[in-house]
Amino acid sequence: MAWRGWAHRGWGCGQAWAQPVGGRSCEDLTAALAPPRLLGRRFNFFIQQKCGFRKAPRKVEPRRSDTGTSGEAYKRSALIPPVEETVFYPSPYPIRTLVKPLFFTVGFTGCAFGSAAIWQYESLKSRVQSYFDGIKADWLDSIRPQKEGDFRKEINKWWNNLSDGQRTVTGIIAANVFVFCLWRVPSLQRTMIRYFTSNPASKVLCSPMLLSTFSHFSLFHMAANMYVLWSFSSSIVNILGQEQFMAVYLSAGVISNFVSYVCKVATGRYGPSLGASGAIMTVLAAVCTKIPEGRLAIIFLPMFTFTAGNALKAIIAMDTAGMVLGWKFFDHAAHLGGALFGIWYITYGHELIWKNREPLVKIWHEMRTNSPKKGGGSK
Repeated sequence: MAWRGWAHRGWGCGQAWAQPVGGRSCEDLTAALAPPRLLGRRFNFFIQQKCGFRKAPRKVEPRRSDTGTSGEAYKRSALIPPVEETVFYPSPYPIRTLVKPLFFTVGFTGCAFGSAAIWQYESLKSRVQSYFDGIKADWLDSIRPQKEGDFRKEINKWWNNLSDGQRTVTGIIAANVFVFCLWRVPSLQRTMIRYFTSNPASKVLCSPMLLSTFSHFSLFHMAANMYVLWSFSSSIVNILGQEQFMAVYLSAGVISNFVSYVCKVATGRYGPSLGASGAIMTVLAAVCTKIPEGRLAIIFLPMFTFTAGNALKAIIAMDTAGMVLGWKFFDHAAHLGGALFGIWYITYGHELIWKNREPLVKIWHEMRTNSPKKGGGSK
């Protein structure tokens, strides 16, 4: 190394020394001035190749997702996509990265419950007309000749046999299946990682907090989450109603991801998260809090049953331990945040939020009443 630097500084064997100087070329000068022990064939070849070239400056690589701020390797779960080629940029001021997600969480939650209140108002307003339309449709079906083996008829029969809760979550399950299929498209991998995985070290912070709620990379992960959602759909919709349930579910997905953001920033363990587990934990916690004496069982062990209250306590204890001990197979912070939000909402949030929606509904009613009808303007 010392000799290579001396030869470079002293003689600068580059393009300027390509022509012979004083009857001696650059190679002859190098051979004459070098110590005898360095004049081997391999060293001469090395000098000729490196002579006159500067070493390119080393690029500073940004921190990747599998390494935390403390330098500890992040063990990726089998439930999340491989992100070794994706570069994330942890902020030098990590607390500031939580400002935008906080405002997004508060704003989205307010919009979700406001939209649900308006949705319920419009549903109640059109219920009478729908009732008469339903009577007319039933009368037409009774006099209309029925087709045997009609596929559409079978679909309608299956749909009508579903409960209100199962009909409500069917759209959610369909959205999860659609996003799962998008993960299988190789050309969409970077886009899916950018917008459908939540990570406080990513450049996109807010929209993934909602979109990752509908995102699953593993088929087993999606199947397990959708099975639990389907199983508790009837109970939660009977408790909250269709409109309020949708507001709670969507808000729970964003809130649980924000809790995950806070935990990752506090511990320095940055890594992508995805899945509907946080929102489903809110549904599970709300039902278990409202019906603590209900009997539950594990999917693969139906012979063992336990009360819903005990199941909720065990889940909270496990996720708390996982968050404290740094278990990385699940996003335990998101699970715990979703469960605590479900307990809070069914205990206090329903009284504080949903029962105080009347002012918003009155404003919407006045806007609908005072709005000009179509074709009512002057010519």
